[in-house]
Amino acid sequence: MMNVITNNNIQCTIALASLQDVVDPEIGLNIVDLGLICQIDFDDATNKIYCTMTLTTQFCPMGESITNAVKETLTTTFPKYDAIVELTFDPPWNNEMISIEGREFLNEK
Repeated sequence: MMNVITNNNIQCTIALASLQDVVDPEIGLNIVDLGLICQIDFDDATNKIYCTMTLTTQFCPMGESITNAVKETLTTTFPKYDAIVELTFDPPWNNEMISIEGREFLNEK
């Protein structure tokens, strides 16, 4: 698993696998390998998923589309849960956050 913080490793692994279907349309790489997902926590008492993520820039024109796709993907994958997606820019995204697979995809080895 990448450097994603979670309170449930099994469910986080499932969530990250499903979020690999969400692609940043400007870069063409999925948001997991792009390193945009920071934290995914599951609250079984309230049936909520708290996903904290970032964008490549605060002014990303596709930001709303990407965060909506994350929410939809998480609620589709975990239908008993409500997904709450929050953005953070601390720390700001940088190329070091891209996974090895993502670097290979982008030819940035």
